[in-house]
Amino acid sequence: STINTCFLYKNHFPTELQPVPTVSPSWLSAGASVTLNCRVKHPSAGWRFYWYTRVPDPSYRSYRSEQIPGSSSGTEPDSFIVHGQTHTAEYWCRAGRGDPEYYSEYSDSKFVWSADIHSSVSLTVSPDRAQHFTSDSVSLSCEGNSTEWTVRRLLTEDRYPSVCSYWGTMNGSTCNINTDSTSDAVYRCESGSGEFSNAVNITVQDGDMILLSPARPVTEGHSVSLSCKLRSQTFDSIVFFYHNEKVIQNDSRWELNISAVSKSDEGFYKCHHSGQESAQSLMSVQ
Repeated sequence: STINTCFLYKNHFPTELQPVPTVSPSWLSAGASVTLNCRVKHPSAGWRFYWYTRVPDPSYRSYRSEQIPGSSSGTEPDSFIVHGQTHTAEYWCRAGRGDPEYYSEYSDSKFVWSADIHSSVSLTVSPDRAQHFTSDSVSLSCEGNSTEWTVRRLLTEDRYPSVCSYWGTMNGSTCNINTDSTSDAVYRCESGSGEFSNAVNITVQDGDMILLSPARPVTEGHSVSLSCKLRSQTFDSIVFFYHNEKVIQNDSRWELNISAVSKSDEGFYKCHHSGQESAQSLMSVQ
């Protein structure tokens, strides 16, 4: 059932601390299963767990939050499996106990990423990378068979995506992002007919180092180059590149080259140099 917006704020029942959600895997191929977990600080018998997701609502060219089918009565185990996920999705949870039942706060949300999306609408980022410094010029362009476009942004602490005019400037089919402040957000294009594009995660940082990696999925078999970039200085020692927290290159090269990308190259990348570390970004392969 659809969640009324007012219920997304802290309720007035006695509460436990906010639950902590986890998802596994964070990245998956379309059609695979996802395991959701909801952990309370003091686990004990009697808790029931409720699971939620946000989905596009083409009728209103917006999003709606709803309880995941099959979980309306809650689950006694603190885990829930979603079968056959085919697109990037967001999940969160809460816990309840007692008779009458009282509830915890809603948890923060977690994303499960998928590169496979069958849509005539696409989102491109310029410059084409997932991480940017504050003060960089960054634009998001919507492509497809439409004359009316909306770009929406979702921050991790938000429950509903906001439109470009709140944090940037919309000019035709392009949104120019205001990068004066740091952010880690998910962006998506919507066409005038209510179609939704691929979701893209973009990080804006005020630190001294970022990882230059593609913002959009890379085609299997193509070459790709990831590089470490400093804001105002040059590299003077070994640069470490990580794939899923494992070091895969450590020498004086500031660039990591993959000649023919395969599915095994999917995952989270970051770089490290002289005590500084970039944020990590997901590179997906389609």
